[in-house]
Amino acid sequence: MNFSKEEYKARLKKVQKSMQDKGIELLISHDTANMNYLTGYDAWSFYYAQAVVVHVNAEEPLCWVRKQDSGGAYIKTYLKDKNILVYDEKYIHTWPLHPYDNLVDIIKEKKWDKLTIGLEMDSHYFTAYCYEKIKQGLPNAKLKDSERLVNWARVIKSDAEIILMKSAALISQKGMLTAIDVINPGVRQCDAVGEIQKSLFYGTPEFGGEYSSIATLLPTGKGTSASHLTATQDKFVEGEATIVELSGVYQRYHCPMARTVLLGKPDQIKIDTMNKTNEALQAGIDVAKPGKTADDVAQAFWKILDKYGIEKTSRTGYSIGIGYPPDWGEHTLNISKGDMTILEPNVTFHMIAVMQFGDWGVEASEAIRITDRGCELFCDFSKDLYIK
Repeated sequence: MNFSKEEYKARLKKVQKSMQDKGIELLISHDTANMNYLTGYDAWSFYYAQAVVVHVNAEEPLCWVRKQDSGGAYIKTYLKDKNILVYDEKYIHTWPLHPYDNLVDIIKEKKWDKLTIGLEMDSHYFTAYCYEKIKQGLPNAKLKDSERLVNWARVIKSDAEIILMKSAALISQKGMLTAIDVINPGVRQCDAVGEIQKSLFYGTPEFGGEYSSIATLLPTGKGTSASHLTATQDKFVEGEATIVELSGVYQRYHCPMARTVLLGKPDQIKIDTMNKTNEALQAGIDVAKPGKTADDVAQAFWKILDKYGIEKTSRTGYSIGIGYPPDWGEHTLNISKGDMTILEPNVTFHMIAVMQFGDWGVEASEAIRITDRGCELFCDFSKDLYIK
């Protein structure tokens, strides 16, 4: 376990308080990161049905997993064995039989079938089929959207979580140093990413890395005007820029970072745009303090863009922490105009400034922690355009 039993108990109490506030008596959490947060469970088993079930008065959650994965639950979670529930292999890909048939049976056996049940309606891997099985199997229950209840409980990190994120940040820095070193004219993108991934997994002598919840993103040339492009077999070209977005990962905690590399002679337009981007990013960072809102940070950021006449319609940040594919965001606060979430100490977010102009773009980002008096950056790494 990465955390003490006391910390897991505190997390459970926080979630149960939110359940009470929302009138939820039983919570079914399918979100992989939420499962990890509440129990410590960690395995690449999220491609099939699994969940943490929380009763509003329970002393421990229930971890419900496939029989083949039950060994991982016994090893990874802090739970008593009786609170690890397994379903048989007969439910695997044998439609119309489905694992949620088993979960329905468990809820009925425990006389919970008339409770108000919270479901993560927009969670990755909670499919329409899962919902239909619950709806049809528990006609006397009141089903409602839990509205990312557990995700919001995760927004303020414990000091123990911050330590893990700082370790992830050191790995991110190693990965970015490798990226800047290996991106050269004539090198295949896939070869560069191979070296970057190696660096991210090797980590540091103290902290080995893990797989990231998002692939290393590597748009290059015209691709820098797009988002979320991954490496191809094409070679890097002199005169073109490449955006690198990656994250070191330690004990499932992420600290993403993005930087831009330019191969060849300095391009003044790109240099100037990178400087303007970083000025906007820094303006947001400067107002990120306890008591401020996500909107305050966004307003400061866009004030600089407006000054330079740069248009950006996408959000410029989001909460981060535990991550599993396909996303390292927590799906809670956004650094965008109108998000009035109050920033509190140990709120952590990725503030990402990507500027796109039709057939080119630049990008930089920082993973940020709100402190008692202001904020701090997890990574210590220049945001300037890297010219090679």
